[in-house]
Amino acid sequence: MTASSPRGETHRLSLRARIAVLAAAAVAIAVAVTTLGIYLTVRAQLYDQLDNDLIARAEAVYRAAPNPEQIVVLPDDALGDARIAVVTADRRAYSPKSGELPPLLDDPEFAVADGRSPQSVRTVTEDGQSYRVATVPAGTGYALVFAVSTESVDDTLAYIGFVSLIVGLLGVVAAATAGYGVARAGLAPLRSLTAATERVAATMDLTPIESVRNDEIGRLASSFNTMLNSLSAARERERQLVADAGHELRTPLTSLRTNLDLLVQEGRSEQSIPTEDRAALLTDVREQIGELGDLVDDLVQLSRGVEPSSAWESLDLAVVAHDALSRVRRRARDLTFEVALTPWWVNGDAAALSRAVTNLLDNAVKWSSPGATVIVQLHEGTLSVADSGTGIAPEDRPHIFDRFYRADGARSQPGSGLGLAIVAQAVAQHGGTISVGESPAGGARFDVAIPGTEKS
Repeated sequence: MTASSPRGETHRLSLRARIAVLAAAAVAIAVAVTTLGIYLTVRAQLYDQLDNDLIARAEAVYRAAPNPEQIVVLPDDALGDARIAVVTADRRAYSPKSGELPPLLDDPEFAVADGRSPQSVRTVTEDGQSYRVATVPAGTGYALVFAVSTESVDDTLAYIGFVSLIVGLLGVVAAATAGYGVARAGLAPLRSLTAATERVAATMDLTPIESVRNDEIGRLASSFNTMLNSLSAARERERQLVADAGHELRTPLTSLRTNLDLLVQEGRSEQSIPTEDRAALLTDVREQIGELGDLVDDLVQLSRGVEPSSAWESLDLAVVAHDALSRVRRRARDLTFEVALTPWWVNGDAAALSRAVTNLLDNAVKWSSPGATVIVQLHEGTLSVADSGTGIAPEDRPHIFDRFYRADGARSQPGSGLGLAIVAQAVAQHGGTISVGESPAGGARFDVAIPGTEKS
């Protein structure tokens, strides 16, 4: 039993070879059409010339010997290579004394004798030999038939066909060679591009390739360089994310390890930690574990992004904000929320928008002192969340949506520095904008605008 080869191992011609084959095929078709046209034209001209010569010779013989009796007694040397005969209307035929009648006399010749046809010219074959037979009137009830071999014409046509075939084959070979050379020279930049892609795959070196061309190959190289730059930027963002995440994780992990070490040492030593200190340690451990969980959740959210737009649904942003408020209020019972929400229908990912609104509200809660008021408004597609905290310094505002960025005044506060980055990502992916300013109470005010309509 013979094993079949995998589809991926199917041998195919290279691009250079395919271009060479296409060039050769195009030239072969052109040569074939041209050769056929020349052959048919020459053939028609040769046969026209032969027919005219036959008719002229037949008419000359008739003028020299106008009586059928005179024609049939013409000497052989007066006929040359021709074979002649006189046919009658009653379908009889007479030839000179040589007795060799023209080949295959038939109705076309007798039709000229009885006046049904002015003349006749046709090709007949006898014993494998082709003859051109011309018939002209030779008086009432008679016709003169003149026949000659077409061997000379056939030899000429065969020679023309042979020469055309040789020239055509040479043209095909030349076209294939030229096509291969042109393809090799034209595809040289593609070879460089291929080598560059293989280098990237093998070494992960994202250095752009050099290209000074302005043609399609140059544009392809520019597109490849753009892709390399995007990959390089993505790699740098990934590296920075890992570094920042490691930095953020180090602090709670170090603190968590210290507290756990204290608890372990207490169990191994005779001295015990006071009850209040032990409770504080356990509370601290619980909070640090919560911070680690929040940080992991934020990292997962950033890496996941939002659902593809094909999976989005129509939803009311006011309902999303109301649901987020319900959750945040349970965590901030000592704050007052001033809410004014009007319907605004958008097409988007409900989970991503809910997380973004929740993060904005949590941020406002974190910076608001007990008893303060948080203002939440949704009007004509713009969601505003304002707090009465310390506000955001103008020099920090361009960076607060960056991952892990924390202003100097926020470093002592809990949080991973990813909440506002998640908000900015969700808003951008929904085609919206987000801005930060100062609230009437002196705190921070975030304005989020997402495209939509007032009615569903």
